[in-house]
Amino acid sequence: MKKEWNLILTLIVVLIIAAFSVINVDPVTVNYLLGEAEWPLILVIIGSVLLGALLGGLLSMLKIYQLQKALKKAQAEIEHLS
Repeated sequence: MKKEWNLILTLIVVLIIAAFSVINVDPVTVNYLLGEAEWPLILVIIGSVLLGALLGGLLSMLKIYQLQKALKKAQAEIEHLS
């Protein structure tokens, strides 16, 4: 049941982002360190959401890796003490 709720929540968030993006199609200036560019706001919003999701996913994967490493170390210590 949890997977279904996650799917529904994800679809709602995607629909909100899509609606917000379609409404905001005006061109905006994006300043980079080495220059600037004029892009439609919809691309800036979608790009920001994708980069945020990617960063969040990478940080989550790093935390999971650290926890798995700690778990293996603890299990090895338990086996050593047994």
